[in-house]
Amino acid sequence: MAVHHHQYDVVIVGAGGAGMRAALESSSRVRTAVLTKLYPTRSHTGAAQGGMCAALANVEEDNWEWHTFDTVKGGDYLVDQDAAEVMCKEAIDAVIDLEKMGLPFNRTPEGKIDQRRFGGHTRNHGEAAVRRSCFAADRTGHMILQTLYQNCVKQGVEFFNEFYVLDLIMDGERAAGAVAYELATGDIHVFGAKAVVLATGGFGKVFKTTSNAHTLTGDGMGIVWRKGLPLEDMEFFQFHPTGLAGLGILLSEAARGEGGILRNGSGERFMERYAPTIKDLAPRDIVARSMANEVREGRGAGPEKDYVLLDLTHLPREQIDAKLPDITEFARTYLGVEPYTEPVPVYPTAHYAMGGVPTNIQAEVLRDNVHVVPGLYAAGEVACVSVHGSNRLGTNSLLDINVFGRRAGIAAAEYASRVEAPVVPTGSEETVVGMVEQLLSANGGERVHSIRRALQETMDRNAQVYRTEESLKQAEEDIAQLKARYANIAITDKGKRFNSDLLEAIELGFLLELAEVLVISARARNESRGGHFREDYPNRDDVNFMRHTMAYRGEDGSIRLDYKPVVQTRYQPMERKY
Repeated sequence: MAVHHHQYDVVIVGAGGAGMRAALESSSRVRTAVLTKLYPTRSHTGAAQGGMCAALANVEEDNWEWHTFDTVKGGDYLVDQDAAEVMCKEAIDAVIDLEKMGLPFNRTPEGKIDQRRFGGHTRNHGEAAVRRSCFAADRTGHMILQTLYQNCVKQGVEFFNEFYVLDLIMDGERAAGAVAYELATGDIHVFGAKAVVLATGGFGKVFKTTSNAHTLTGDGMGIVWRKGLPLEDMEFFQFHPTGLAGLGILLSEAARGEGGILRNGSGERFMERYAPTIKDLAPRDIVARSMANEVREGRGAGPEKDYVLLDLTHLPREQIDAKLPDITEFARTYLGVEPYTEPVPVYPTAHYAMGGVPTNIQAEVLRDNVHVVPGLYAAGEVACVSVHGSNRLGTNSLLDINVFGRRAGIAAAEYASRVEAPVVPTGSEETVVGMVEQLLSANGGERVHSIRRALQETMDRNAQVYRTEESLKQAEEDIAQLKARYANIAITDKGKRFNSDLLEAIELGFLLELAEVLVISARARNESRGGHFREDYPNRDDVNFMRHTMAYRGEDGSIRLDYKPVVQTRYQPMERKY
């Protein structure tokens, strides 16, 4: 197996929104490489639809303090408020930066960036819904990804496309680079670096019904986990209310922002019962549970009464065509439903990880509650700076990747400018070489797709919108059995070029480990908060659980849980009424 060596000041792992935003900052200061297992414009940022929020006040009165309050309250008070303040303050410049880069936002008649309503975003600390989401039809993530990529090309950023990073290099406690497997050749590449930025996205493929692409397998989180570094708040996973029923393909919250209404099988606008003030625009955790509850109590729609309906039929066709062209086409293509005249069947779908690699507001990765890992940074869904707490508000993800992607790129470049290059230990590639060779030589009786399907089914059944001690225990037992089966897999393709069998086997290893962390963290949190709802502990418990979960991996593979306090600055926990 050929091994190649490279040296850069900064290596960025991942070329979605966070990775490319970091690259624009870093590459203008120091020599930077971007490693990505996908071609950059295939990254999952492109699937984000509805918008990127900022208190521009272009359409109605707004300010960043209201945005901060909504973020904290929406996250059920598990949000680190210093981080939320940073994000909401810097949101306005983040949007203007993208506009100056050429992003084609929708416009008001006066030529300003247009804005629309989104769930959980209010004026005057919860008084009524506010127009805060800046958008490009329902293709905002796609437009951000294309705009950032074009600017990276313009700036001469060095991309290593289809290089799958499988290990971090450490020089003592300091990050010293990354090891990547080149999909086109099967070669190993060792990238020495003064600083490493992780921007690898989430791990939604632990679930069967998910809006996430096949590639979102938690690679960055898995690499960090295997290095003995912690993961934070992994029990909090968001289930987006409006996935196409039975498929999970996302229909943007923008549909409700434009006036779409959720109805049960009787045609009732049921969100009026659950969130009487802002109804269908309540935060996603509340809407998802409300939908699931309608179905559980027999008020669902369809032959099996197993979904609810998103009704756009009262909206003008020209509004649908101008503001929601993609998602209405999804309904036609995948369900054969005409949104002009028929309501669309929808049900919650696994969408976003609020937890991840713990960082501070400078995007520095933490090795515990206090100390950073010198030279290691993370941004985007892979990271947990905790701006999302236990439930992310819609449009805050595109904001997060731009604000903290930018901060990560600047911080990594400044760190690289003032330190000497670390020592890249001899044999840094051996862990990856050993893993690849072991998998390629595996000849057991188990198949990767069979184990992956079983994992996703137990997670959907036992750790989705509603959870109990019994269901989580069952999931934990199932995962333990699946890990044992994984040790006996077989790889049929022994080739080197674009070996998808090998790729999926590696990804499955990460998914199994991250699912176990999620379930064990969830079993230990005996309360309901945000995206984590325990039917056996249905109330929020601020006395015992106003704290972040920190999971650590033992040398024997066991999981130890610790906790750290939530950063509170201005807002004390209160009841979430909408």
